[in-house]
Amino acid sequence: MSIQDFNGLVGRIADALGDRSLDADMAGFLNETFPVGGPDFTRLAILCAQGEAEGWLMTREAGGVKYGRAVKPGTSAGRLSVDVVRMKDVRGPHHVHTLGEIGAVMPISGAPRFDGFKPGWYVYEPGSDHHPTVAGGEAYVLYLLPEGAIEFTGRP
Repeated sequence: MSIQDFNGLVGRIADALGDRSLDADMAGFLNETFPVGGPDFTRLAILCAQGEAEGWLMTREAGGVKYGRAVKPGTSAGRLSVDVVRMKDVRGPHHVHTLGEIGAVMPISGAPRFDGFKPGWYVYEPGSDHHPTVAGGEAYVLYLLPEGAIEFTGRP
């Protein structure tokens, strides 16, 4: 049942985004509409933990990062893919967000920050790049990618 709940919730989030531009205004909208501590954000974190425990979420692991694509584009989240990672005081592989990235940082332990972002929503604009990094604790990071687009560079 939790996989259906997860798909339904990320579908509602994707629907709420509509055709908004991937920018700081979108992050503000998400943090207002689905705030940390609110019922939907809390449920999202619970569903990530359930999905991990049940084995349908984050089924792979490399370099201290558990990860997996939960939703392919063209399904429950519309044109967005949905991936979830679990990170603790680690730096992930460098990649480019060719069409942008929308993410939610959900703490598991400590006071984690993802790329300096506190728990909540963040948005990277199209063409941005980074080494995803969690410091100060452990977190789930859920990210939505337009058309599932991401380009790993292999850059150290």
